[in-house]
Amino acid sequence: MNNFLFVAAENDAIPKCKAGGMGDVVRDVPRQISRKGDSAHIVVPAYSRLHKDGVFLMHLNFQLRGQDYTAELYRVQPKKDFENLTHYVIHHPEIQPGDIAHIYHNDPTEPFFNDAVKYFIFCTAVAEAVNQNAFGDLDIVHLHDWHSSLLLFLRKYHPSYEKLKQLRFVYTIHNLAIQGIRPFGGNYSSIQNFFPEIPIDYDNLRDHRYWDCINLMAVGVRLADAVHTVSPSYKEDILVPSNPPDFIGGESLEADLQNADLEGRLFGILNGSNYNNIRAAEKGRLYRNIIRALFGWLQEESKKYKYDFLAHTGEKIMDYVEHKPDFIVSSVARLTEQKFYYIKHSPEAFIKILEKLAKVNGVFMLLGTGAPEYEEMFREISYKHKNFIFTNGQSEDLIDSIYLESDLYFMPSLFEPCGISQMLAMRNGHPCLVHHTGGLKDTVQHLKTGFSFDGTTTDEKIRNMVDSFDLVLDIFLNDKPQWKKIKANAKKERFTWDKSVDEYYKFLYAITI
Repeated sequence: MNNFLFVAAENDAIPKCKAGGMGDVVRDVPRQISRKGDSAHIVVPAYSRLHKDGVFLMHLNFQLRGQDYTAELYRVQPKKDFENLTHYVIHHPEIQPGDIAHIYHNDPTEPFFNDAVKYFIFCTAVAEAVNQNAFGDLDIVHLHDWHSSLLLFLRKYHPSYEKLKQLRFVYTIHNLAIQGIRPFGGNYSSIQNFFPEIPIDYDNLRDHRYWDCINLMAVGVRLADAVHTVSPSYKEDILVPSNPPDFIGGESLEADLQNADLEGRLFGILNGSNYNNIRAAEKGRLYRNIIRALFGWLQEESKKYKYDFLAHTGEKIMDYVEHKPDFIVSSVARLTEQKFYYIKHSPEAFIKILEKLAKVNGVFMLLGTGAPEYEEMFREISYKHKNFIFTNGQSEDLIDSIYLESDLYFMPSLFEPCGISQMLAMRNGHPCLVHHTGGLKDTVQHLKTGFSFDGTTTDEKIRNMVDSFDLVLDIFLNDKPQWKKIKANAKKERFTWDKSVDEYYKFLYAITI
C-alpha cells in the first residue's frame, strides 16, 4: 500500500473549505486513490474556524522569525467517509480567514502579504508534522499551487527537515497566473523575516521580473520531482510567453516550464469530474432557490452594502416565477479578470447578447462573487436589463439548480487551466459556449458537444463570441434535431477521475498499477 499526503489551501471533502476548482481536485483525487487500495492524508489550514469541531491530535513546535511557534494538528470529519482517507487541519492564530470564501485575502495594495504569512506558517507546521510521523510513513507528497510550495523550499534548504528529501514531491499548477510573489527581505511578509537562519539562494528562488522577490509558484516548478498542469492544452499554452490580453501563456515562467518539460518533469493531465453519488438538485426549484438564497443573504451583516441590489434581484425574479423564460443562459464563476475579461473590456458586447435573448424570451443568470469592480459592473447591468439575473452571492443549492435547469452554459474565460463548470453543465446534458483555450479546448468540441469561439486579437474574439451566440440561438430556434444531438453528445461525454488518476500513477507518482 502506498501512502500519500495532499497539501493544499482548499479541500471540498470537508465543509466550507472551497473557493475554486482546487477544492474539487483535492476532494476527488484522494477518493480515487482510496479506490485503488492506497491511503491518503489531506491537510489544509484551519483558517481559525475549521478546527473547532475537530479532534486535537498534537502540538507542532517549530522556529520561525527566530522565535518559537506552536501550531495544532486536528483530524476533522469529511462530508463523506472513504476507507483509508484521513482529513486534517492545522490551526495557528496567524492563519486567518480571508475575504475570499473565508480562505484567501484580497490584498490590493501589497499582493499576497497576508496569504504568504499564513501559508509560511502552515507549510512549516506540515513539515514538522511529517517529522513527527503524524501521517505515517509517506511515499508521495502532492502539493497544490503556490500556497504549498514552501515545503519544497524547506526540503532543499532547511536543515531541520531533511526527512522531506526521502519523499517524492509532485506539484500541481491550478492557476499559473497567481504566483505568490513576495520580497526576499525588508518586510514582515518576507522569506528572510520568517527564515533568517537560511542563506537565500537568489538564483533558484527569484522572480524573473522582480529580482528582489521570491516567486513561490516558480519554486514549485523548479524544485518538484514532477510538475502537473490540469489539462494537456494548458500545458502547451504555458510553454509559450504571454501576450496579454490576446494570449495568456507562461506568465514569465515559460523558461522554467520549458526546462521542466525538457527534463521530463512536466505533464498535462486533464482533471476529471464526478459521475457517481452526485448531489442532485430537484427539477423546478430554480426560482424558489434564488429567493431562498436572497433572503438568507439579506440577513447577513456582511451583505448590508448590497442590500438594495439583493432586494432588486428578488423583485425581478418574481416575474419569472409566473412567466417562465423560454431559454436560460447561465454562468457560475468567480468574478475575476480570468473569467470575465471580455465582458469588462466590452460591456456593449454582453448587452448585445442580453438584447438578443430578450427577443426570444430568454434570460441570462450569473451567480458569483469576486473582484469589486466586476461585481459593480454586473450590478449596474442588472439594474438596466430585466433579463439579466445576477445573484451576487454563493449558494450550493442554487448552483445545483442552475446547472440542472439551464439551456446553455457560458464560459468566456480569458484563459482556463482546466475548468470544471463546463464538465458539470455537460454532465446535465447542457451545451456550453466557451473560449477555445486551455482545458476548454480539451473538453468542448464546436458543433459536436457545444460551441466555441476564438480569434487572434481580443476585439476579434469578442466579435466571434457574439457571432457564436447568434449561432447558438439559430440552432436552438430553427434546428431542433441538431440542438438535441449536441445536447445528447454533451451528456455522453465522460471525463473520469478513474482515467486521470491512472495517468497520475504512471507519470506523476511513478508507480506501476
